[in-house]
Amino acid sequence: MVWDKHAAASYARQHAGSSSHSRCAEFTRIAINAGGGEISNTRHAKDYCAVLEAAGFRPIGPGESPRVGDVVVIQPYTGGNPSGHMAIFDGTNWYSDFRQRDMWAGPGYRSARPAYKIYRKN
Repeated sequence: MVWDKHAAASYARQHAGSSSHSRCAEFTRIAINAGGGEISNTRHAKDYCAVLEAAGFRPIGPGESPRVGDVVVIQPYTGGNPSGHMAIFDGTNWYSDFRQRDMWAGPGYRSARPAYKIYRKN
Protein backbone atom coordinates (compact mmCIF):
# COMPACT_ATOMS: atom_id res chain seq x y z
CA MET A 1 0.00 0.00 0.00
CA VAL A 2 1.24 3.50 -0.82
CA TRP A 3 1.75 5.93 2.08
CA ASP A 4 -1.05 8.49 2.23
CA LYS A 5 -0.14 10.94 4.98
CA HIS A 6 -3.45 12.78 4.61
CA ALA A 7 -5.44 9.57 5.17
CA ALA A 8 -3.34 8.78 8.26
CA ALA A 9 -3.82 12.27 9.71
CA SER A 10 -7.53 12.24 8.90
CA TYR A 11 -7.97 8.87 10.61
CA ALA A 12 -6.20 10.16 13.72
CA ARG A 13 -8.33 13.31 13.79
CA GLN A 14 -11.59 11.37 13.37
CA HIS A 15 -10.80 8.79 16.06
CA ALA A 16 -9.22 10.98 18.74
CA GLY A 17 -11.07 11.52 21.98
CA SER A 18 -11.27 14.68 24.04
CA SER A 19 -8.84 13.37 26.67
CA SER A 20 -6.12 10.76 26.99
CA HIS A 21 -6.93 7.11 27.64
CA SER A 22 -3.22 6.16 27.90
CA ARG A 23 -3.36 4.49 24.47
CA CYS A 24 -1.30 6.96 22.43
CA ALA A 25 0.90 4.40 20.69
CA GLU A 26 -2.02 2.16 19.74
CA PHE A 27 -4.09 5.00 18.26
CA THR A 28 -1.10 6.51 16.44
CA ARG A 29 -0.02 3.12 15.06
CA ILE A 30 -3.54 2.42 13.78
CA ALA A 31 -3.67 5.86 12.12
CA ILE A 32 -0.30 5.24 10.43
CA ASN A 33 -1.52 1.86 9.20
CA ALA A 34 -4.76 3.48 7.93
CA GLY A 35 -2.53 5.66 5.77
CA GLY A 36 -0.61 2.67 4.42
CA GLY A 37 2.40 3.00 6.73
CA GLU A 38 2.28 -0.67 7.69
CA ILE A 39 4.09 -0.60 11.02
CA SER A 40 4.12 -3.34 13.64
CA ASN A 41 3.22 -3.09 17.31
CA THR A 42 5.55 -2.50 20.25
CA ARG A 43 4.73 -2.44 23.93
CA HIS A 44 5.80 1.16 24.58
CA ALA A 45 5.51 4.39 22.58
CA LYS A 46 9.19 5.17 23.30
CA ASP A 47 10.21 2.06 21.32
CA TYR A 48 8.65 3.03 17.97
CA CYS A 49 11.76 4.75 16.55
CA ALA A 50 13.21 1.54 15.08
CA VAL A 51 9.77 0.38 13.89
CA LEU A 52 9.14 3.66 12.05
CA GLU A 53 12.61 3.60 10.47
CA ALA A 54 12.07 0.01 9.30
CA ALA A 55 8.86 1.20 7.59
CA GLY A 56 10.69 3.96 5.70
CA PHE A 57 10.18 6.89 8.08
CA ARG A 58 13.24 9.07 8.67
CA PRO A 59 13.96 11.63 11.41
CA ILE A 60 13.54 15.20 10.22
CA GLY A 61 16.47 17.56 10.56
CA PRO A 62 16.99 20.23 13.20
CA GLY A 63 14.98 23.33 12.42
CA GLU A 64 12.56 21.54 10.09
CA SER A 65 8.90 22.21 10.86
CA PRO A 66 6.44 19.35 11.21
CA ARG A 67 4.27 18.52 8.21
CA VAL A 68 1.10 16.53 7.70
CA GLY A 69 1.73 12.87 8.54
CA ASP A 70 4.82 13.45 10.67
CA VAL A 71 5.03 11.27 13.78
CA VAL A 72 6.70 12.23 17.06
CA VAL A 73 8.17 9.69 19.48
CA ILE A 74 8.88 11.22 22.89
CA GLN A 75 10.98 9.49 25.50
CA PRO A 76 9.78 9.20 29.10
CA TYR A 77 10.71 11.70 31.81
CA THR A 78 11.28 11.19 35.51
CA GLY A 79 7.93 10.92 37.25
CA GLY A 80 5.99 10.56 34.00
CA ASN A 81 4.64 7.64 32.04
CA PRO A 82 7.53 5.16 31.56
CA SER A 83 6.18 4.27 28.10
CA GLY A 84 6.83 7.74 26.68
CA HIS A 85 4.48 9.23 24.10
CA MET A 86 3.69 9.08 20.40
CA ALA A 87 1.47 11.25 18.17
CA ILE A 88 0.82 12.21 14.54
CA PHE A 89 0.50 15.71 13.06
CA ASP A 90 -2.37 16.72 10.76
CA GLY A 91 -0.82 19.99 9.63
CA THR A 92 -2.43 21.97 12.43
CA ASN A 93 -2.76 19.74 15.51
CA TRP A 94 -1.07 16.73 17.07
CA TYR A 95 -3.23 13.64 17.70
CA SER A 96 -2.70 10.45 19.65
CA ASP A 97 -5.69 8.93 21.43
CA PHE A 98 -6.84 12.53 21.94
CA ARG A 99 -6.49 15.95 20.30
CA GLN A 100 -3.43 17.48 21.90
CA ARG A 101 -2.81 21.13 22.74
CA ASP A 102 0.69 20.81 21.27
CA MET A 103 3.31 18.20 20.50
CA TRP A 104 4.10 17.69 24.21
CA ALA A 105 0.68 16.22 25.05
CA GLY A 106 0.58 17.38 28.65
CA PRO A 107 2.09 19.59 31.34
CA GLY A 108 4.65 17.01 32.48
CA TYR A 109 6.11 16.60 28.99
CA ARG A 110 5.86 20.34 28.37
CA SER A 111 7.82 21.08 31.55
CA ALA A 112 10.40 18.26 31.34
CA ARG A 113 10.91 18.45 27.54
CA PRO A 114 12.42 14.96 27.27
CA ALA A 115 14.28 13.74 24.19
CA TYR A 116 12.13 13.21 21.08
CA LYS A 117 12.37 12.59 17.35
CA ILE A 118 9.94 13.59 14.63
CA TYR A 119 9.70 11.12 11.75
CA ARG A 120 8.59 11.70 8.18
CA LYS A 121 7.85 9.30 5.33
CA ASN A 122 8.06 10.76 1.83
